[in-house]
Amino acid sequence: MFSLSLLQFLTLLFILLYLFSLLRILVASATSSSSSSNGHKSYPLIGSLISFHQNSHRLIHWFTHLLSVSPSQTIVLNRLGWKNKMIITANPANVEYILRSNFENYPKGKPFTDILGDFLGMGIFNVDGELWSTQRKLASHEFSTKSLREFMISVLEEEITTRLIPLLESSIENGGVLDMQDVLKRLAFDTICKISLGWDPCCLDYTRPVPALATAFDVAAGASAMRGTAPANWVWKAKRLFNFGSERRLKEAVGVVHSSVTEIIRERRKQMAGSESRRDLLSRFISAGHGDELVRDMVISFMMAGRDTTSSAMTWLLWLLTWHPTVKKNILDEVATIVNDHDQSNKSQSLNFEDLKKMDYLKACLCESMRLYPPVLWDSKHAGDDDVLPDGTPVHKGNRVMYFPYGMGRMKSLWGKDCLAFKPDRWFTEPGVLKMETPYKFPVFQGGPRVCLGKEMAFMQMKYVVASVLKRFELIPVCLEKPVLLPMLTAHMDGGFKVRVHRRSDFDPL
Repeated sequence: MFSLSLLQFLTLLFILLYLFSLLRILVASATSSSSSSNGHKSYPLIGSLISFHQNSHRLIHWFTHLLSVSPSQTIVLNRLGWKNKMIITANPANVEYILRSNFENYPKGKPFTDILGDFLGMGIFNVDGELWSTQRKLASHEFSTKSLREFMISVLEEEITTRLIPLLESSIENGGVLDMQDVLKRLAFDTICKISLGWDPCCLDYTRPVPALATAFDVAAGASAMRGTAPANWVWKAKRLFNFGSERRLKEAVGVVHSSVTEIIRERRKQMAGSESRRDLLSRFISAGHGDELVRDMVISFMMAGRDTTSSAMTWLLWLLTWHPTVKKNILDEVATIVNDHDQSNKSQSLNFEDLKKMDYLKACLCESMRLYPPVLWDSKHAGDDDVLPDGTPVHKGNRVMYFPYGMGRMKSLWGKDCLAFKPDRWFTEPGVLKMETPYKFPVFQGGPRVCLGKEMAFMQMKYVVASVLKRFELIPVCLEKPVLLPMLTAHMDGGFKVRVHRRSDFDPL
């Protein structure tokens, strides 16, 4: 039988009284509301809560609209009280100030690290200060090594040759429908687990059951994302106190993730004690002398970063290419030229690091796709002290300050009147000369001291997979309607990307 402790009873009573008070204030203050210059209403005490609720199903589009009509491309919203301000910006000068110029004043902050704390613990993506700096130095060294890069390429070659291509061939033979978003998530999870843990979950082998770790990872990521959409932190903390709903699912999933990774760490320590040499990140972190808990949190953070981000970016690009045949032909021409320039004795025509570096047009396509559909739609910091952003927006200590890559990709002031169009050519200063925009105009990989360490490895992985798929197969979408972007910790395609697969040789040349 369910029973409440005194603390739980008092907490529940407080929540009910608080909600009742909010309702009374809402009714009483409806006539005293104020409209901001951006068109949303703010009420005493509850701030923009009503607007948030009304737009909860379309937050990214609402934010984008408010930013587009703001002269400074910055908006300020109040959430449950005057002190609970959220500042959202699509202004590159502000983004640079937050991520680089005044980096020390804009850490992740406790409100943010609390949200992901149960899942990511003390991993590099969820900490500030000295603990972040220590992990950053260690990870930076490892990501710069040639051996890790070569290990990644060998993992990709094996995964694509032995699993991805046979899976797509099998889909052709049985004439079935394949969800490429699911395929790419499985591929990315296999790849990042091999690189991070030296462990093969075999997710891309559809004849095997999905490992408990992979399923739990999905649940934990989704439930953690739900925390970020709550109107205030006390809402999800109350659910956690009562072990209710998404918080109960999160607790169970995190338990599976942590226990599974901890067991892999313990087994690896035994192997390393026997002088077995390994190239994965886990073995490198263990060799650095860190304890099991910190090593666990570090590898889980890298698994999260390397799994959903790359699969999201590739899914959206492959969908875009189905509607832009000329762009797809340009990619194929580039890949064919590079493959033909290979050592002719390389009968497998497998791609190496130097080949991938030359694929500038494919990189431009990836950048253009991520401009429109960034894997991480927004990122938040919390001000350490009072401040003023370059555009004049005042910031108070504790305010949540958020830069918004999704909205930035849709600002005419940044990308021109055709900002909603998929045009890879915008990434070239002249034919054949690739340009990379400043990370503060295109902050998909962050910028400043926290710029993504795995940026180049991510590009190599995405190039390898996309090139390998496109040169062999044609993907025909089952649904002709534009897919809906689902904002979670990373951006997903709602309902997946369902396709029928055909061999490219069965189609007329583009």
